[in-house]
Amino acid sequence: MPMSVEIRDNKLCIEIDLEEPTPSASGKTLVVASTRGNMVTEAKVNGKPVTIGLNAYIKP
Repeated sequence: MPMSVEIRDNKLCIEIDLEEPTPSASGKTLVVASTRGNMVTEAKVNGKPVTIGLNAYIKP
C-alpha cells in the first residue's frame, strides 16, 4: 500500500490511502489501512531510516 512519510516540525507525518474495510486476520475488526507488516521509510532520525508498522481499523 502506498504510504508517504516525512518529518515536519519534529513530528512524524504519515499519509496512507484508506481502503474498503476488510476483516482482520482474527475477524474481530475491519482494517481500513495497513502497511501489512513493517516498512522501512526514507524518513531518518539520527541518520537512520524510520521503520513503520501501521494498522488502522474500525470495530464492526
